[in-house]
Amino acid sequence: MAEAMPWRRAMTDGLYGTHGFFSRAIQPGGSGSHFRTSAHASVLFATAVLRVVVAADEALGRPHPFDLIDVGAGGGHLLRQLAELAPTHLANRMRLSAVEVAPRPADLPDTIRWRDRLPRSGSLTGVLMATEWLDNVPLDIAEVDQDGQLRYMLVDPLSGVETPGGELSPVDATWADRWWTETAWDVGTRVELGAPRDEAWAEAVACLSRGVALTVDYGHMWYARPRDGTLTGFYAGRTSSTIPDGTRDITAHVAIDSVCAAGESVAGAPAVLTTQSDALAALGLSGARPSLDLASTDPTGYVQALSAASHAAELMDPAGLGGHYWVAQPVNAPPEVLPVGLRG
Repeated sequence: MAEAMPWRRAMTDGLYGTHGFFSRAIQPGGSGSHFRTSAHASVLFATAVLRVVVAADEALGRPHPFDLIDVGAGGGHLLRQLAELAPTHLANRMRLSAVEVAPRPADLPDTIRWRDRLPRSGSLTGVLMATEWLDNVPLDIAEVDQDGQLRYMLVDPLSGVETPGGELSPVDATWADRWWTETAWDVGTRVELGAPRDEAWAEAVACLSRGVALTVDYGHMWYARPRDGTLTGFYAGRTSSTIPDGTRDITAHVAIDSVCAAGESVAGAPAVLTTQSDALAALGLSGARPSLDLASTDPTGYVQALSAASHAAELMDPAGLGGHYWVAQPVNAPPEVLPVGLRG
């Protein structure tokens, strides 16, 4: 048994410490083999994101350089795809940056910068992306005790065993009162205290002087907070026990409405909030199977269309990746910074 500690500290050490899950090299057997994001599922995700990038570039007047930065970039998979897909007139101006705590992958193209923290405030013109990043921002967990009071839960980082801790700080108590109030405060109700996610997204949005910030993640809204919480471990692509010992991914769903409000307060403009399924449909993707008539007139084309439809269906499945939320936050930019289907 180790010393019990608040979940935020345990997650920080287990995910980002010296021997943390994300601090290790992204390679076979490293953190990259334990999960599969939309960018890994299909290149169609990158083609949809590229439409956001192109719209932003045009609305901003084709700036030079055009910043494209991926926060929580993993092995830089999405940036690699976007670099290959971008039209020449844009590719020649793109300044690609990955933000990730893991060491730089040995095979990463020299055109992609690698950094372990966000750039300074107001330094970017272009698009900032964060795909399944906020769910890994460490946060504390609280639980309602027998007296109806919220108390921090402490965790043994080597076993995952929890014990009750002290009362909430004013910051966390205020956040819980504002954003988790629709959940019945029964004994045992768990609250995932999302203020650190709000702060992280606000800091990311603040990096932009002009452009759009896009975060894609799984989460919940005020009217559907989960009574038992969503804290989950992932190991080798499967759910596992939530032991923050550095051997596995530890995530919790994002309070999307809270994060959205945090970004809006920094940008001084409304964000566009939608689901991945709706966003991808607005950007031209479809999971509809091609007509069987095509199989007889163009067998190769039919197979390709069927494959694309299958990939699109996975990305748009409301019970899976399609249920992720998209928050698109314009910053000092006209409505045209987003494609037509994503404008508020």
